Amino acid sequence: MTGTDTGVGKTVASVALLEALAAAGCRAVGMKPVASGCRRTAEGWRNEDAEALLAASLPTPAYADVNPYAFAEPIAPHVAAADAGVRVALDPLRSAFERLAAQAPFVVVEGAGGWMAPFADDLMQADLARALRLPVVLVVGLRLGAISHALLSARAIAADGCVLAGWIANRIDPQMARAEATLDCLRERLPAPLLGVLDHAPDGHPQPLLDLGPLR
Repeated sequence: MTGTDTGVGKTVASVALLEALAAAGCRAVGMKPVASGCRRTAEGWRNEDAEALLAASLPTPAYADVNPYAFAEPIAPHVAAADAGVRVALDPLRSAFERLAAQAPFVVVEGAGGWMAPFADDLMQADLARALRLPVVLVVGLRLGAISHALLSARAIAADGCVLAGWIANRIDPQMARAEATLDCLRERLPAPLLGVLDHAPDGHPQPLLDLGPLR
């Protein structure tokens, strides 16, 4: 799961997807490979988005597998990692994913920021998607500029050799003018099916009205 930008609702969409899979009788777990903006707890650093994925997972995996790299500062992950003196590497992420995949046939992996946000100086999100052979679901935040951001993201995903399996629209701006026209344009131009439209949810918990057909 990636997004057209930061703050477009990747976690909301990932949780909705996990809940839709559970409603369909499928075991599915979430993963947030790299997270910044974490708080210190008795069990270590914890991230709110990763905890939301953990709560929506069935069965419930270990937090350390859901979120292998957790950093305190709410800044770009590769900067937060450098500040912490940590190098985000592919092998630990692959190992955590394999442990999750052994527990459930579906693993919903949520990226950080937009598609081109790096995990490390030598590790892009595309590297992880290719290594794990993950199809990509794009979360499009419906606000002014969504069309360009979505089409550029889709182009970048294809250029990186990854498959865009579908996209989810999230009504993050309830006052957006001509939102339906934007949706119509994206339906015509994005080279993947629309999986669902999430209504604006001030409490961060929209109904999981998603079409899982294209993902099966």
